[in-house]
Amino acid sequence: MTEPQMTQPDLRIRAALPAPLKTVHEALTDPAALRVWLTEHAHVDLPGGTYQFWGPTTPDGAEPHQRLLHADEHTIRFAWTVGGVETTAQFDLAEDEDGTLVTLSQTDLPSFQEVISDTAGARGAIQTFWTLAIANLADYLDGRDLTPRCDFTSAELHASVVIDAAPDAVFDSMTQPEQIRQWVGAHVDVEPYVGGRFAMGGFELDQAGARFLEFEPGRGAVLRWADGMTETWELEGSEGKTRLTVTHSGFDTTNPPYPGWAGWLSGLAGLRRHLERPGARSIWRGLEVAGLPAGMMADDQV
Repeated sequence: MTEPQMTQPDLRIRAALPAPLKTVHEALTDPAALRVWLTEHAHVDLPGGTYQFWGPTTPDGAEPHQRLLHADEHTIRFAWTVGGVETTAQFDLAEDEDGTLVTLSQTDLPSFQEVISDTAGARGAIQTFWTLAIANLADYLDGRDLTPRCDFTSAELHASVVIDAAPDAVFDSMTQPEQIRQWVGAHVDVEPYVGGRFAMGGFELDQAGARFLEFEPGRGAVLRWADGMTETWELEGSEGKTRLTVTHSGFDTTNPPYPGWAGWLSGLAGLRRHLERPGARSIWRGLEVAGLPAGMMADDQV
């Protein structure tokens, strides 16, 4: 099944995944694999039939909204209606020195400004949905534990991960700008003390930022964002490992901040890989988002 090529996408994500192209293609097209790393439900019949996925951890995922447009050994393209708007998404696969280069592109998505102004609806969570999904795909292919997914039907934004590193190392990686840049791939400015600021993109781009209400090295921290949302980090060490629990609260529970929460979960996947694979290159090779402010991303990390 073949239909015309995509128009100019609003989102393009590139990642190098640790497996041969054929293995990555199987992970993208095997329903059993999709139900592990992507979402709860999947129905795939290629090359000419069906490519669908849905469930609580898919935006607007109460039922399947995808329609297959094209599939071969290097490309999967499908229409995906999200929040009543039909978009086009495409996976492209190419051989890479680190395994397989995966490029995810998608059209008809809101701009970065629309997402952060909370006017984008379900489509606003697509970018962070895909970054988390691709991070989990990388760990699935690598035989590693996966990071919890975002439940788009729940107002409880709470997740725990176990990291094979001591609490002090985890805390430093979350509060030292140079380390954050390595696992987030973005510029972040931090004033590491009670009352200090934490700004994604740096103080110039995010002048208000968040402020630390609590700051206990090796144990945890509490941040309050300008809109009143509170973020809590709790670190508990045992046998050289750390259970990190992150909770978001203080938001409008009728409209949870899913884009930011899915982004944090994606970041946790990067934090785990950064600490458990010291010296390993980031999987990310590029991120293009319509309206993303210049200078926000760390170009040497994506």
